[in-house]
Amino acid sequence: MTFLEKIKTAFFWKRALMIIIPFFVFLVIISLLLNSFSAIIGADWAKIMEDNFYHGKWKLFFATKIMVSILYGLWVTNRNVK
Repeated sequence: MTFLEKIKTAFFWKRALMIIIPFFVFLVIISLLLNSFSAIIGADWAKIMEDNFYHGKWKLFFATKIMVSILYGLWVTNRNVK
């Protein structure tokens, strides 16, 4: 079955969401740890918000993680669904 045929099935999307959502959460946690580890350890929530989310930074922060998660989820699902 080709990729275009696979994405037309509900089974494919259920399996893809089972990969996309946890991977997105994983990426967000890892990114926050890498970007603001000392602020997380010190529980400086204002610094974490300033570094990652204020002044429109949240758009880029989440957009990249959403795109990577979707692409990864579709790729893995495509490989595993026959």
